[in-house]
Amino acid sequence: MMPRLSLTFLALAALFTTGCLFSKKSKEPKENSAIAGSVEENFKVRWIDKRAAELTAQGKSADAARTQAADEFGQRYLFNAPPQKK
Repeated sequence: MMPRLSLTFLALAALFTTGCLFSKKSKEPKENSAIAGSVEENFKVRWIDKRAAELTAQGKSADAARTQAADEFGQRYLFNAPPQKK
């Protein structure tokens, strides 16, 4: 009985001293605002360039196509709005 009891205590001690149960990582990844801003700006520029090229191919002038593409981007994606806190 004594060896079985001591073996149980040793197993419990090993389980609780490893730190696996107590070291929890945060569930949400940390967001780097500089990287997020860069990705959003890159997406915006590429989307507007592509849409402006499509509108130019349909016969619009380059300036009008770029203005319309920027307006469409603003309506479709809300990157210009500040981030909402949860």
